[in-house]
Amino acid sequence: MTLICGVDEAGRGPLCGPVFASAVILDDNLKIKNLGDSKKISPKKRKEIYEEIKINAFEYTFAAASVEEIDKLNILNASLLAMKRAVLMLSKRPDKCFVDGIYTPKIVGCNLTAIIKGDTLFPSISAASIVAKVERDKFMESLHLLFPQYELNTHKGYPTKKHISLIKKFGVNKIYRKTFKPVKDLI
Repeated sequence: MTLICGVDEAGRGPLCGPVFASAVILDDNLKIKNLGDSKKISPKKRKEIYEEIKINAFEYTFAAASVEEIDKLNILNASLLAMKRAVLMLSKRPDKCFVDGIYTPKIVGCNLTAIIKGDTLFPSISAASIVAKVERDKFMESLHLLFPQYELNTHKGYPTKKHISLIKKFGVNKIYRKTFKPVKDLI
């Protein structure tokens, strides 16, 4: 069996929290319905599809790059680092990795190809998109329990008007990406 891996990330745009990535190898014999771009699927449906991925994927992993890594490396390089971590966590080395976007992480001995809009073209990338998004959302909900004043459970760290007004009211703390505007301007 040829092992084809899909790789994608979630959380490049938010003002706080880590960026997550996932690597998914699907079983060619098992089809997972409703795969697609995770941003276009409702949170409830994403969770349902994720449960199906967990049961039916040959293997899946997810990893993150921290706020500190994002601020040190920049968001693109931190995303690639999270992707690299997710791929290296796989118990079997894939024969081919398809990565959503225009860049791939550097992984010695791994055959990687960037695919623009890959999450709409390759089921394994779609699955990785969903895993990364669901896991990041869960992480942001746990951060909400620690920092309820920012209402992270509603916007997941994205720069909504409400979120920006809450940052102005309560200030910038350790969960925020200090190199991102408007956070950078509020420090």
